Amino acid sequence: MKLHRMQLPREVIVGNETLELVWDICKKLGFSESALAVTGPRTRSIAGQKIIDLLDDARMNVDQIIVNSSTMKDVELVEERIRELKPQVVLGVGGGTKIDVAKLSSAHQNIPFISIPTAASHDGIASPFVSVKGLNKPYSEVAQAPMAIIADTSIITQAPHRFTASGCGDAISKFTAVRDWKLANSVKNEYYGEYAASLALMSAKLVAKNAGIMKRRIEEGVRVLLEALISCGVAMSIAGSSRPCSGSEHLFSHALDVIASKPGLHGEQCGVGTIMMAYLYEMNWKRIKETLRKVGAPTTAAELGIEPKYIVQALVRARAIRPERYTILEEKRLDYDSAEKIAKATGVID
Repeated sequence: MKLHRMQLPREVIVGNETLELVWDICKKLGFSESALAVTGPRTRSIAGQKIIDLLDDARMNVDQIIVNSSTMKDVELVEERIRELKPQVVLGVGGGTKIDVAKLSSAHQNIPFISIPTAASHDGIASPFVSVKGLNKPYSEVAQAPMAIIADTSIITQAPHRFTASGCGDAISKFTAVRDWKLANSVKNEYYGEYAASLALMSAKLVAKNAGIMKRRIEEGVRVLLEALISCGVAMSIAGSSRPCSGSEHLFSHALDVIASKPGLHGEQCGVGTIMMAYLYEMNWKRIKETLRKVGAPTTAAELGIEPKYIVQALVRARAIRPERYTILEEKRLDYDSAEKIAKATGVID
C-alpha cells in the first residue's frame, strides 16, 4: 500500500450567521495580517463584501479578485495576484467555481486556503480536488484541502434550490462510487479504505434519509446536506484519492460535460448517472430515483435539459474518460444499443 498524505480541515463551522466568525477563525489559524478573497460578481454582494468589511474592521489587509468562471486562465490570474500581494491566506467565497479557482491557485503558490461556500451544490467545498477547464483532462485533479470551512446556513438557504438539489445528487452518488471502489479492489487489488468508504456511504444515507426536508428550503435540511458534503470531502482526504466519492456515475457526468453543448450542474448529472449505474449493479435504482425526486433533483434527460442521444453517447464514452479507474463500466463495456436500453429501462430517456 502506498503512503498518502491526509490533509484535513482544522476548523469546520456550520450554522446561522457564521460569517461573523471569519476574523476569529483567521486569527486562530495565525492569519492576522493579510488575505486575498477570491469571489464572483454576484457572490461578492452575497457574502464577499461582508467578509472583506469584517476583516477590514479587524485591521487586516484584505484584497479581492473577481473571477467569472473556472478556467486555467482564471487560476493564472489569481496566482499572479498572489505573487504580487503575498497574502497569508486565500479565501474562496462563492459557489463551486470560485472555490475551485481559489483552491488550485493557492495550492500552486503554497498558500493556505479557506473555503466559504454560498451554495451547497457539490462536495468540492471540502475536498482537496478541483475541476477546472483547461487542465487537458475532463475530470478532477488534486489541489489541497481547505484549512477551514465556514458555511453560513442563512446564506446557503437563500441560494436557488437547484444548487441544493445538485448537492444532494452528488451526495447520493456515493452509493455507486463505493461499489466501484470495492469492485476495483476485488478485481485489480486496488487499495480500498473501509473507513473512508463508510464515511462516504454514511453521507449518502444521511441525505437519503432526510430527502423529505431537503426540498423545503429550511435550515435543517441545508445543515444536513452541508455536513454530508463536508464528510465526503474528508473521506477523500483520508483515502488519498477521490475514489470513495467518484466512480462510474462521475465518469458519466464528465463525459456529458465533453459531449453536451449545455451540460447540467455536476451534481445533477451525477445523480442521473447514479440511477443508471445502480441499475447495472442490480441495486435498488428505483429508490435512488425516488430519493432524487424527493429533493427536487433531475432524474431524466428532459429534466437535465440534455438531448437523449447525449445521455447514450456519454454512457458509451464514460469508460474512456479515465481508463485507469476501474468501474462497473469496464465490466459491462457498453455499446450504443446496450447503453440506450439501460437509459430507457431506468426512464432516463423515453
